[in-house]
Amino acid sequence: MRKKINLLAVFLLPFFLQAQNAKPEMAEFFRSNGKIYVVVAIMSIIFLGVVFYLVHLDRKINKLKKSL
Repeated sequence: MRKKINLLAVFLLPFFLQAQNAKPEMAEFFRSNGKIYVVVAIMSIIFLGVVFYLVHLDRKINKLKKSL
């Protein structure tokens, strides 16, 4: 069984290495047009919204725990 796994790894290794050399075209497009900052800003707003929601939810849960 171990020999089969090693053989499979040897055959699949070139495919994994080739995938690492590929450049993402979409990222290059956004960088060239300067729109990467818009993407980063939107992702930051979404992340901050999720963090704010989780903090708010945690406070509510703690308040409910104290009242019981």
